[in-house]
Amino acid sequence: MAKTVPAKTRLAYIDWMRGLACLLMFQTHCYDAWLGGTARQGRFFMYSQLGGTFPAPLFLFLAGISFALVTDKLLRKNLAPSQIARSTIRRGAEIFGFGLLFRLQEYLISWGWAPKSDLFRVDILNTIGVSMMLMGALNWIVLSLTNFRNQEAAPSLSRRSLAGQGGGFDSQTTKSGAARTKSDGPRESTRLRLIIAAISTALVISLLTPMLWTTWRPRFLPWPLESYINGVHNLGTPQPWLFPIFPWAAFAFAGLAVGFILQSPWTRTREARVFISAGIVGVVLIELSRWLDALPVQLYPVYDYWHTSPNFFLIRVGMLLAILTGAYAWCRWGLAEWGFSSLIQLGQASLLVYWVHIEFVYGRFSILTKHAQTIGGATIGLGIIFVSMLALAYIRTHAKGWMKKIGPGGTTESSPPVSLAGKEPRASIVP
Repeated sequence: MAKTVPAKTRLAYIDWMRGLACLLMFQTHCYDAWLGGTARQGRFFMYSQLGGTFPAPLFLFLAGISFALVTDKLLRKNLAPSQIARSTIRRGAEIFGFGLLFRLQEYLISWGWAPKSDLFRVDILNTIGVSMMLMGALNWIVLSLTNFRNQEAAPSLSRRSLAGQGGGFDSQTTKSGAARTKSDGPRESTRLRLIIAAISTALVISLLTPMLWTTWRPRFLPWPLESYINGVHNLGTPQPWLFPIFPWAAFAFAGLAVGFILQSPWTRTREARVFISAGIVGVVLIELSRWLDALPVQLYPVYDYWHTSPNFFLIRVGMLLAILTGAYAWCRWGLAEWGFSSLIQLGQASLLVYWVHIEFVYGRFSILTKHAQTIGGATIGLGIIFVSMLALAYIRTHAKGWMKKIGPGGTTESSPPVSLAGKEPRASIVP
């Protein structure tokens, strides 16, 4: 049986994928903000914007995986479902608050020409925060129902004893007769329920999206609330450049399911094979999406493949799984393990670089004149943004270590270690 990878504190492939999302986001924003004239009408700009369709799904998918890792860690501590829900939902609320604060900052910096409606724009941070709260609620429901079922099935155990198990731990023994400990994690039946619930929720969100954008629009809601459902904003019709719950939250729930799968004891003993299998599943989903899209019959009265179609959701999930496999292989066997990795570094401070780069690309402090650059000029600007954000990320992740060195009893370690997997991984959830 294959051995698991030694425990450290971060998962390299998650940071690498998050760094890839940052890089794709930089190029999309830079070329969109700065290219002008005929440069905006050629193939180069088209492919640049096509690459821009990946960062949001990547951020949400990775938020779901990281959310599963955090939930799994809390389950190992034998916390009750309500305690896990409070911790995870509160974190989602914090991210949602960051999203609102970001919109307020953008409005104040753009004072005088930004409309007040920008305060209510549904941006990616808002959606990540809401998705995290929804994932926390779903996990609470599943774990609470599991807890209740355990109580009904084992009346000899006290309610207090079962509540302490968080609905996720086996109070008896394993098949070999050895007693379980809290480090064994959730029982596999509980993990399976969480995986099924996450996959089902992702599918429901995807399947409902075309209707909620068209014939089932909740027009009775004020537009700031309806915008969280379908991105209508104050423009009368749903806008594809916003990030409403439908369909974007589906990527977070897909990541949640993948995260629970990756954290299972079975996966840890077969890690490489599981990641390769994930890539194969991704290719299957891509081909399935193309086959469904080619069918002459459609289920929806209004079919928009590029924005609301469940088929496009399938192909994007397939690509995410393929990227996940590639990232794992690159970080385990590729050059990512050879010293410093710029993408891993960006991924470790993705929220900060997302927040800061916007002002120097789209904001009042843009380093180049907007919509007036050639491809070469915009590319130079992109290079400046990349190097600057990489330096900012490096400072952010090493500042604590530098302070320890300066103070009494300082340590020589200046950054968190990075690993492929481990029993107690740490992965930031946002963006």
